[in-house]
Amino acid sequence: MYAIHYLKDVEAAEDVVQDVFVAFWERNADANDSRAYLYRMTRNKCIDIIRKNGHGKVQPEDAGGDISDEEAVNRSTIEANLWEAVSRLPHGRRELLLMSKRDGMTYEEIANAKGLSVNTVRNQIARALNALRKERDRIIDFVLAFFAIPTF
Repeated sequence: MYAIHYLKDVEAAEDVVQDVFVAFWERNADANDSRAYLYRMTRNKCIDIIRKNGHGKVQPEDAGGDISDEEAVNRSTIEANLWEAVSRLPHGRRELLLMSKRDGMTYEEIANAKGLSVNTVRNQIARALNALRKERDRIIDFVLAFFAIPTF
């Protein structure tokens, strides 16, 4: 899902993820945070492909030179968490959300494409967004509790 966000092509995204895992394996990488490292490798490979093919526009914050490596890892990790939360949504709800947010389709266009009512599309997307907000709030609560200073 993370690679698809950049490339907008399932097959290309699958190729990138496979290449990243192979490269990670061949390097016998022992990064402290291998998850963040893998996401950063995926992000960089996707941006390289976009630049090489001249297709699509790379967002300024994704360009790499304007932000530190630490910030790139943080952003990659946050975005990866978002995509993981999206992937946990029920299939139909996830599909409607992606059609709206990723593909830029209107509720009417989605309703026509899926044979649903506009209200059904609106309600399912609202439920998906609420689930993502709850996930975000759960992560924020965990981080705040983790860094809370105990009182004596």
